[in-house]
Formats: sequence, structure tokens, C-alpha cells
Amino acid sequence: MRPRLAIVFDLDGTLVDSLDDILDTFLATFAELGEAGPERATVRALIGRPLAEMYADFVRPDRLEAFVAAYRERYRRHLGDKSRPYPGVVDVLSELGERGYARLVATTKGSATARDLVAAVGLTDHVDHVQGTDGFPHKPAPDVILRALDAAGAQGAWMVGDTTSDIVAGRAAGLRTFGVTWGTHDAATLASAGPDAVAPTIGPLLGLL
Repeated sequence: MRPRLAIVFDLDGTLVDSLDDILDTFLATFAELGEAGPERATVRALIGRPLAEMYADFVRPDRLEAFVAAYRERYRRHLGDKSRPYPGVVDVLSELGERGYARLVATTKGSATARDLVAAVGLTDHVDHVQGTDGFPHKPAPDVILRALDAAGAQGAWMVGDTTSDIVAGRAAGLRTFGVTWGTHDAATLASAGPDAVAPTIGPLLGLL
């Protein structure tokens, strides 16, 4: 019996518009810990990278752990304040389910936090597995995608994401790749990673299956 085909999605900036909650939390930690914070636009360009990497340009190495811990504690309390699924996401996920595809999430967030966000925005019933990056290499390495596929017992068809790291990781995992421009990277930036398709929304994905 052939494994079920899967569509793998990044979470932040792909399925969920979580930008404001992430930026608000990130910037709030500087005031909380008594440091001058960066500009909002500067931080926006870093979203999708691990927290320690995001903070590395702004705080001393010996303070990284404290900032990451402060972010995680605060974000748990505010992850659903402003975050919402992008328009049409629920419809696309529902259609994929009706067509028999496994709908997987593969994110740089830790698994527990990712599941909490999925639940907070009402997507739990629309995805089949949520895989975070828990102590193994993050995207652009393919590990989180491969682990999601293994957990679901599925064969990957497409990786959908909003950053070049998503595209590179998807290609490394042997999947076709779809870049969406409503998140972090614009069309030209995504194109530099060689995706199979780029679109302003995830809706056109359905026509490619």
C-alpha cells in the first residue's frame, strides 16, 4: 500500500499571520531586561530563524539565554492575541483533507508552542500533524520536514513556506516547493531559492496538485 501523500506547511507567515504577536513579544523583552531594542522593521526580516539567532545581533552572547527565556515565557501568554489564519487557509486545508492529502506543519518553533498556536487560531482540526524543531537542526536543513513525514507515515509532495529557508529545506527533503509572499520574503527573494511556484496566497497550490 502506498503511503498517503502529504502537503507540508510552514506555520508563521504561511498558514498564520502571527507577525504582530511575534514582533510585540520580541521587542517587549528588551524593555523587560533593560536593553535598547532594535527597530521593528529590522526584526521583521529575521522572523523564521531560531530565537537565539534573532537576538544575536542585538544582545551580548552572555545574555542570549535570558532573552530567549523571556521571549518564550511572554509569547506563551500572548501567542493568540492578534494572530489569525490568513484568508482562505481554512478552505485550502479543508479541500486538501477532502482530497485525501495529509496536512502537516513543519516549523522552527518548538512542537509544544506550535501546537498551542495552531489551537489558539482554530486550526487543530484542519491539520494532521504539527512538528516543531526540538533539539535537531532547523531549516534550511530538512530535518523537521522529514520528521513530520515520518510521524505521519506519509510521502511528501509539496513544501509550502514564506521564506527561502522553507524552500531550501523542502528541496533538500525531496519535495516540490511553493513560496507564498504574504509572509516574510517577497517574490524576488523567494525566487532566489528556486521554488517550483510562487504566489501571493496559498490558494493556487490546489491547482498544482
